[in-house]
Amino acid sequence: MTDIQTSTVSDEGFASTSQVGDFNLAIDALDEAGPNPNATLVATYASCFLPAFRVGGQKTGFDDLGKIQIDADAVLDDADDLVEISFDVYVERALSDEEFAEITALAEDICHVHDAIRDGLQADVTVVGGAF
Repeated sequence: MTDIQTSTVSDEGFASTSQVGDFNLAIDALDEAGPNPNATLVATYASCFLPAFRVGGQKTGFDDLGKIQIDADAVLDDADDLVEISFDVYVERALSDEEFAEITALAEDICHVHDAIRDGLQADVTVVGGAF
């Protein structure tokens, strides 16, 4: 049994719509009908890391970090593959560098996307022709 199911459809071209639960997400390799897959992955990573950072704060005794903003940057190689992702995390509450380092380490352990972005995690692909 799976824990997450999505359905992604493209009638033509390079744009697709993914149904994720009750939500539809437009993704377009050409950045015309929505963000491209790499940009979506980077945004998803930041969207996972931010609440993990809040939980890391709670676990270290800082229940109210205030507003948090993550500006993410990514570098692509010549084949448009992601080779580097960096986050600048802006936190309303002022803490020491050591306290932020501890919260960051916890966030890295908590964020499921951080854990998933590793060598060897790739989809097991089965193709069914004549399906429609």
